[in-house]
Amino acid sequence: MGPMTEKMVYAFSEGNKDLKDLLGGKGANLAEMTNLGLPVPPGFTITTEACRDYLVTGAMSKDLLSQVRSSLDALEEQMGRTLGDPENPLLLSVRSGAKFSMPGMMETVLNIGLNDESVHGLAAQSGNDRFAWDSYRRLIQMFGKTVLDLDGELFADALAEVMVESGVSSDVQIPADALKGLVKRYEDIITSHGMHFPQDPRDQLLGAIEAVFRSWNTPRAQLYRRQERIPNDLGTAVNVQAMVFGNSGEHSGTGVAFTRDPATGAPGVYGDYLESAQGEDVVSGIRNTLALSDLAELEPGPYAELMEIMTTLENHYRDLCDIEFTIERGKLWMLQTRVGKRTAAAAFRIAVQLVDEGLIDMDEAVRRVSGPQLGMLMFPQFDHAHAPKSAAKGTAASPGAAVGKIVFDSEAAVAAAAEGKQVILVRRETNPDDLPGMVAAAGILTTRGGKTSHAAVVARGMGKTAVCGTESIEIDSVARTLTFPDGKRLVEGQVISIDGSTGEVFDGEVEVRPSPVVEYFDAGIDAALDDADAATTDLVNAVDRIMRHSDENRRLLVRANADTPEDAARGRRMGSQGIGLCRTEHMFLGDRKQYVEKLILAESDEEREEALAELLPLQRKDFIRILEVMDGLPVTIRLLDPPLHEFLPDLTELSVRVAVAEEQGKPNEADLRLLRAVRRLHESNPMLGLRGVRLGLVVQGLFALQVRAIAEAACFRQRLGGDPQAEIMIPLVGSVHELELIIDEASQVLADVASKHGCTLRFPIGTMIELPRAALTAGEIAKSAEFFSFGTNDLTQTTWGFSRDDVEAGFFSLYLDKGVFGVSPFESIDEEGVGRLVDIASTEGREVRPDLHLGVCGEHGGDPQSVHFFHNVGLDYVSCSPFRVPVARLEAARASLGMTSSDMR
Repeated sequence: MGPMTEKMVYAFSEGNKDLKDLLGGKGANLAEMTNLGLPVPPGFTITTEACRDYLVTGAMSKDLLSQVRSSLDALEEQMGRTLGDPENPLLLSVRSGAKFSMPGMMETVLNIGLNDESVHGLAAQSGNDRFAWDSYRRLIQMFGKTVLDLDGELFADALAEVMVESGVSSDVQIPADALKGLVKRYEDIITSHGMHFPQDPRDQLLGAIEAVFRSWNTPRAQLYRRQERIPNDLGTAVNVQAMVFGNSGEHSGTGVAFTRDPATGAPGVYGDYLESAQGEDVVSGIRNTLALSDLAELEPGPYAELMEIMTTLENHYRDLCDIEFTIERGKLWMLQTRVGKRTAAAAFRIAVQLVDEGLIDMDEAVRRVSGPQLGMLMFPQFDHAHAPKSAAKGTAASPGAAVGKIVFDSEAAVAAAAEGKQVILVRRETNPDDLPGMVAAAGILTTRGGKTSHAAVVARGMGKTAVCGTESIEIDSVARTLTFPDGKRLVEGQVISIDGSTGEVFDGEVEVRPSPVVEYFDAGIDAALDDADAATTDLVNAVDRIMRHSDENRRLLVRANADTPEDAARGRRMGSQGIGLCRTEHMFLGDRKQYVEKLILAESDEEREEALAELLPLQRKDFIRILEVMDGLPVTIRLLDPPLHEFLPDLTELSVRVAVAEEQGKPNEADLRLLRAVRRLHESNPMLGLRGVRLGLVVQGLFALQVRAIAEAACFRQRLGGDPQAEIMIPLVGSVHELELIIDEASQVLADVASKHGCTLRFPIGTMIELPRAALTAGEIAKSAEFFSFGTNDLTQTTWGFSRDDVEAGFFSLYLDKGVFGVSPFESIDEEGVGRLVDIASTEGREVRPDLHLGVCGEHGGDPQSVHFFHNVGLDYVSCSPFRVPVARLEAARASLGMTSSDMR
């Protein structure tokens, strides 16, 4: 008996919704609907494993070809029709279906099986010549663009010419004879490019399958995956399904439905329907749709059945469902369902609605929302009380407030964004090739399409503001102008504002106001609900319930990075449980730089002591105010970290100034002295030079000054009845010996201040782990350090050997394009490299000191995916900017409730 062949093709009846890794989201859900007994056209799914194999080898294996043939034979037997039969042809659709939804990013080919002979059989079988030839021209158009990789505009232009020649304004009005001529034009287009449209339906099928496999690596698909942080190595499944026709004449059409409003979360029936159309027509936005509620009058029977199925699916999936369906001559068919993409506001509202309806519990409600969604809710909104009258109105497709300059194509949006300009991408409708511009733009405005159009679905997934279907606006893409209903014409580069929550479009810039969710965090729920409308009230209450449950169920503490009393106060209002990083270097800027200069230029102990004495009361005052704001909570204060040259004039500028003065015969002794100091301290790579703990060792008295200021501030707060909880953090330690020297000095200062002022000072002294050597010798360092705080910004720089500046301005975009990185390691922790160092240091540090307190204070502390990593590694807290504290609180709870990084998408 030979080796067992791997199964690469599954009939819909063989799968279920839990097989998304293997069957992709679409295939798994088609199988699930089949198992539920819903009206699903039969078919089969080719696995993601087969796709991955194809992408490596560039060909379909013999085993895969054999399984496809066997599955096709079974489907033909089930349907009682044969692919390509000239009298009664079986027609197929071939669609992509990755594990994670990637709307419009990969390929679809419909009507596989039609050729010059079978088109006549379809016409005879349906009794509708026009339907048959329309289906055939769609196949050739899709095949030419998708499989043969011809420019889609070639076919679109030919279609437009035939519409003009036929005197019609829509493709559905083209008569049968003209469609026959259009088929010939399409075939000529293909022939003129040295190719041919295959008449063998099995060649069509295999060509379409391979095209779907290849579409996994198209630039737009790769860009979308980077944007959504979807791994590149998953591959897509391929779904081959018997065709049903929404363009087959009377009582036929196609639509998309949502079981709740994906924009607001409101319960009800939402969706779009197109009569005499195929599925791609709805999402493409090429024609404006009817509201789903209109279907009740057009097709009452199918509508009633659809309502029952929508209820069944929402109860089964326990979530908002996105549904695609077709009505063929009065018969309803279900083509797809999935858990629907939704806006941030809808996500929070729907989560608590489902709790109240008894479908999920609060743990699951927290899992259903995410930190990035919460972050979106914290962006400003338009202040409608002071806004001008809107110039036009369309469909509120994806909420938010966006202001920017008009651009009319994706390339212009990308170019403008690269120059730092905020733009609104304005199109008749978007298609997948517009994705780079959609990513670059602040908002998207289209004149066609509804809530289920490509622009709406993709914008909601990315958290972009979008208004669709503004039919009253005229766009001239050649002249690059936009004309409002009142006749006012705007040219590219002029500013408009769009409100994705109301669908309003404004001429010019509209003022924004703070988000009510920010007001909730800043001032409390009562302030946020004061004079709030019903929708805002629902949203704020939903956020409040989820955040309270999150705080009750997370293990990780969340602190704020704050250098001023104002930042500290905001962090505390946002829910921080202390300060994880107070950077003292910011306290030496402005007018205080003169005192640092004095310290650097000191040439005697007396001058040095004088400079330190001037700095001491200023530092003490800073710490008093911060400890007062954070009374009762830990405040981790990092001693001076940056290189001293940052406090001195630029070497080139100072050299020029001195040279000019000498040429004029007016040399300035102070400038000459300063220039000598700047030259003495100048370094080729200051980030790796005299900074951090090295400063404390080289510049005598500097760290002692800071420790004394902290200690005296704490004593002052104690005398007033406060509870100061300072922690002293030594930066950039690479050796335990460096740390021990500073700890000895600091301990003497603390003892001296405690003795003089009669106060109790028990300050933990620890270090930042921001060098690979520190991470690898953490066991030794933990013998002296009472806590570790991972400075992941510098740890990333020193591990990879490049800086954040390189990422922003250098080679990094090429690395993203080449797939070296899926996302910047400064944005989300590099788990395999930097993360491994964090893990090693945590493990070895706690082996030596089991009670070692562990935290992170780089900006990774507010990155949702990184928070999950830090939870899993066993850190005690994360620290981030005050505005990101709520995001970290939510993600810490989701990590405690068992979410994984892959679940976050």
